Amino acid sequence: MTETFNIYWDESCHLEHDGIPVMVLGAVWCAADRAHAISRRVRDIKVKHDLSPHFEIKWTKISPAKKDFYLDLVDYFFDEDDLHFRAVLVPDKGILKHSEYHQNHDEWYYKMMFTLLEPLIDPVQRYRVYLDIKDTRSEEKRAKLEEVLRNKRYDRQGRVIERVQQIRSHESELMQMADLLIGAIQYANRELKGNSGKQDVVDAIKRKSGKNLNQTTWLREQKLNLLRWESAGDRA
Repeated sequence: MTETFNIYWDESCHLEHDGIPVMVLGAVWCAADRAHAISRRVRDIKVKHDLSPHFEIKWTKISPAKKDFYLDLVDYFFDEDDLHFRAVLVPDKGILKHSEYHQNHDEWYYKMMFTLLEPLIDPVQRYRVYLDIKDTRSEEKRAKLEEVLRNKRYDRQGRVIERVQQIRSHESELMQMADLLIGAIQYANRELKGNSGKQDVVDAIKRKSGKNLNQTTWLREQKLNLLRWESAGDRA
C-alpha cells in the first residue's frame, strides 16, 4: 500500500565564501498522516516550559536558561518512533576544488541536496518535500531541487516526488526540529565552546543516538542517519 511521507529540509552554512568551513544539510521526515499529531506534541512541550505554542525553535536561541526545554525536545525526537533525521556533513567546504570536476559551487550544492535525500526515497511511496524560505533565491532552489529529484529517477510526472514546496520555518514545528538537529551537528563539528546549554544538547543527542556526530552511520540507520562527505581526493 502506497504511503505519503513529508520531508522537511534545511541547511546551515552552505554559502561558498561565508567564512565557516563546516556545512550541514539535513532533513526530518515522518509519515504525512503523523505530521499534525507530532506538531501538536511539540507545541505541548513549548507550553509545558511556559513558552508560547508559536515560539520558534532555533539552534541559535539555545541558552542555559532554555536548556531544559531543548533537552525535552531531544527526548521527544528519540522517543517518537515516527520521527527520523538524516544529515550530510561537509567538514571543510573551503578545500573543495570545483574546477577539477567541471562544476561551480551551486552545481555541487545541488548534488549534495540529492545525496541527502536519495536514500530516503522509496519509489513505491510518495513524498512531499518542504524547504525553508530563506532568501530571494528560495524559489530558484525549490524549482531546481524538484527538477533534480524527478529527473534523476525518471519521475517527471511526479508520481514519487509529489511536490517540492517552500514554507516558513516559524509555521512548522518539524522544520524547526530539523534546524535544531542540524545546528547540533554543526556545533559538534566546529568544536565550539562557551554555551553550556548548547553543549548539553549536543551531549544528549550523542548519548541517546550512540553516535559521535562526526562519522558516517550505517546507510539504513533510521533514527539519526549521518553521511560525512569526502571529496574523491580525500577518499583516495
